Amino acid sequence: MMLPFDSEPATSSETFDAATSSQTFDAATSSQTFDAATSSQALETATAAVPSWFGPSTYALFTIALVGLGIATAIGMFLRRRNHGGAGEPPVSPAMLKRFNHKIRVWWMMMIIFAVGFLFGRIGVVLMFGGVSFWALREFITMTPTRRGDHRSLFWIFFVFTPLQYLMVGLGSHPPALFGGPSVDYYDYYSIMIPVYASLFIPARAAIAGDSKRFLERAAKIQLGLLVCVYALSYAPAILDLRLVRTTQRIAMAVGDAGVSDGSIAWEGSTASLLIFFVLVCQLAIVFERMWTRLAGRLVIAPKINGSRTWEGCCGSMLTTGLVAASLSWATPFLSWEAGLLGAVLSVMAMAGSMTMSAIKRDRGVADTGTLVQGHSGVLDQIDSMCFAAPVFYHVTRFFWSIESVL
Repeated sequence: MMLPFDSEPATSSETFDAATSSQTFDAATSSQTFDAATSSQALETATAAVPSWFGPSTYALFTIALVGLGIATAIGMFLRRRNHGGAGEPPVSPAMLKRFNHKIRVWWMMMIIFAVGFLFGRIGVVLMFGGVSFWALREFITMTPTRRGDHRSLFWIFFVFTPLQYLMVGLGSHPPALFGGPSVDYYDYYSIMIPVYASLFIPARAAIAGDSKRFLERAAKIQLGLLVCVYALSYAPAILDLRLVRTTQRIAMAVGDAGVSDGSIAWEGSTASLLIFFVLVCQLAIVFERMWTRLAGRLVIAPKINGSRTWEGCCGSMLTTGLVAASLSWATPFLSWEAGLLGAVLSVMAMAGSMTMSAIKRDRGVADTGTLVQGHSGVLDQIDSMCFAAPVFYHVTRFFWSIESVL
């Protein structure tokens, strides 16, 4: 006899449904756990698959650069002899020819410096860019006079923040066990140290010095120099730390192809070739901009800043640089149209850096940022295009092509 407060006994059907639901839940939980473990294992496998430092594409890009410089040098020598050999008016402007030959000399110097840095591996490249940043910052600060109250702040930016930024870039996403091991990603630190902590420290340290004359201008000048010459440029060697995925494999992952759910998604190419691709595109963007300006330049962008920069040159450089970048896509994880689009973006950023530096020089009343390179300005004049383009290229590549963004 069933009491009023007793529950009704469960039927065999209800018992079977409960058991089935429990089994279904357990299966779903096991499936989710397996998927999470598989994704984690795939990420570890793909991340561990570090590409070789020098691949065939790296040698090919170096060869292309050497052949291009050799042809340009031969053209410069031929035009110089032709100008000197003729009795009448020279066919090429002597001033233009002299600047062209000086530029070729600068490119040879840059090629040698890059080659030496690459011989010592990733750490050598980071140290090379650190030295370039140090010298460019020195030129920037020299170009904009300081006061005695700024000396302590300058000591910090030259000998603390600059070395620390490149130290963290060198440690990268997979530092040795002494510095935290693979569980620590130093991108989280070098991406914010200068724009946040150094930018707060500089005015505070200048205020402690007790000099209030033109305080805001002095603090802003030091902050801008550190941001452009050190922070922005440091993203160029940071490209070497990226772990990338091929576009074709990324598409396969998106459509659920089970054959690419493991470490095979990693791009087999060398990030050294990606860095060379970036430098070549930035340098060519400025060359193409000047070429198109001379061929079809009419509308000057900012006559009071730089009378030789035109909208026609800008658009022509975007198109030509994009085509060249697309033709070099074999050295990158990008498809041809992706490399072309990135080339156009780098062209815009390269010209933005050059225009910004022209505005600073016009404000300070100087023609060049330095005289390290005889007859062709200073180091900062040679890298201003890369300073503005490096953070954009790094973050776009990291966001769309890194392994972590896929898994």
